[in-house]
Amino acid sequence: MAVPAHQAFSIATYLLKQKLLRKKKYPLNLMLEPLFRCNLACPGCGKIQYPDETLKKHMTVEQALHAAEECGAPMVTIPGGEPLIHPDIEKIVQGLLQQKRYVILCTNALLLERNLHKFKPNKRFTFSIHLDGHGEHHDHCVDRAGTYEIAVKAIQAALAKGFRVITNTTLFEGATLENLAQMFDQMTELGVEGFSISPGYSYEKAPDQDHFLSPHRTRTFFKELMNYKRTHKKKWAFSNSPFYMEFLEGKREYECTPWGMPAYNIFGWQKPCYLLTKEGYAKTFKEYMEATEFEKFGRGNNPKCANCMTHCGYEPTAVTDALSGLGKMMEMGRATIAASR
Repeated sequence: MAVPAHQAFSIATYLLKQKLLRKKKYPLNLMLEPLFRCNLACPGCGKIQYPDETLKKHMTVEQALHAAEECGAPMVTIPGGEPLIHPDIEKIVQGLLQQKRYVILCTNALLLERNLHKFKPNKRFTFSIHLDGHGEHHDHCVDRAGTYEIAVKAIQAALAKGFRVITNTTLFEGATLENLAQMFDQMTELGVEGFSISPGYSYEKAPDQDHFLSPHRTRTFFKELMNYKRTHKKKWAFSNSPFYMEFLEGKREYECTPWGMPAYNIFGWQKPCYLLTKEGYAKTFKEYMEATEFEKFGRGNNPKCANCMTHCGYEPTAVTDALSGLGKMMEMGRATIAASR
């Protein structure tokens, strides 16, 4: 698991505090979407299909920082859209760091190299580069030629300046082990810190509805991926928790806990999660936690969730489970060691 010790300790301390307070529902990672606008039009994305008047909007720095304070999660992930399009993105990042949060800025990297000067390396700050495969496969997934090469160049520039860099990969039908292995091998050689990976979710607004993975296909693919890693002795460092990776392999069963990664965007607090777009919004985090009927969502509870195994619903469950007791912590330790071999 490619998470530095200081970050793992901070998260574990936060989880222990919630347990001592006897809280059953609490946020772990805020998904902060400052805008939906993007410079790509990926066919599997449901975020850029809004009307132009919506795509022109972005939240203010004050709104972003207030949402983080209101939520209280120790981690903040900034997806989009493309966050680097936001005119004050560096101020949002700096404000979140001043709040002592771990910040992950997700980007397709097309604008990264020219914007690096706006940021400073910090152990709490990470660039997460969107790569759905190696070379032409990634270009096909994002529907623009040359994006992979631009991303690699930007990664090299960020690493040279001392930034923490990981990649994030969304898997769709058409992905192959050989192609992913090429990407992970190249990223490892470059010095990328870790790889975040998740099966895609079938956004209702996504133009391409034919290439999302079913749960069965997800389990089959991830079994093959992890077996490939072990048999070929690959030193790939996944940023996902070991228990979540085992969930994707079908070795564990978890329930969705969407409040673990609540989403805040220009419309408010999105019910129940980052992925569903027609369930409404809450004005405050308190309203989101108290008024959202979470029991109506998740696999087995809602047809919209039937094929979902994505990180935003199940990673918090896995992390919480891993730190639920001494036995589970020892089990996670063994899983982490096994994953690093």
